[in-house]
Amino acid sequence: MSFDDLDASMRIYETARDYCVLPTIYMVARLDGRGFTRLTKDICEFEAPFDVRFRDLMLGTTEALMNAGFRIRYGYTQSDEISLLFDRDDDTFNRKTRKLVSVLAGEASSVFSLALGQRATFDCRISELPNLELVTEYFRWRAEDAHRNALNAHCYWTLRHSGMSVGKATSALEGVSVAAKNELLFAHGINFADLPAWQRRGAGLIWETYAKAAINPKTGQSVEAQRRRLRRELELPVRDGYATWLRQVVAA
Repeated sequence: MSFDDLDASMRIYETARDYCVLPTIYMVARLDGRGFTRLTKDICEFEAPFDVRFRDLMLGTTEALMNAGFRIRYGYTQSDEISLLFDRDDDTFNRKTRKLVSVLAGEASSVFSLALGQRATFDCRISELPNLELVTEYFRWRAEDAHRNALNAHCYWTLRHSGMSVGKATSALEGVSVAAKNELLFAHGINFADLPAWQRRGAGLIWETYAKAAINPKTGQSVEAQRRRLRRELELPVRDGYATWLRQVVAA
């Protein structure tokens, strides 16, 4: 058997299960850190419940992914997760999910690990969303998850810092309503609504166009060139305002 025949026969086993996302379907990739609780609390000892250093590592990783050759319209990060909205017409890797998830997970893991100086791993999955309404619902879902997790985290660590053990703090919050959790924080001098928005809602990354002074190489004259860069949004809109803002981002 020639090499070409052998190559063709064996590649079937690699590609037989290949799945491609249909054209015009919106794709959102969601990446999650693997074992990040141990990484952030035991190995690196980041400040609990939130640490600006960890936030910036996640934002930096998101920026790297948005500059990794994909057409990504919006990046969002909260806690140890990243969500990336692809341009609806992006055709990278022919929209093969196998390639998308492996490359994105690998890129995120390497970028984060190098920045942190410790080994870190991300997994990745793709959501296929047939219309813009579901796109906005997806990101509202992740923002609401961030809000819920932030409230729980602040309550838990408030109790822990007041001297409660892990078990007692966990038990004390079981079945407690949102209103009661807000009251718990208020009793300790914390107004949850006044905490930084990025802690409560997550943070976004969008592309913006800006003017940059340049020199025309042919004439030597000063000109104004248009460039693109990523802008961090640490105070995202909420609820319906977030959905409206997202539609504008997608349409830009």
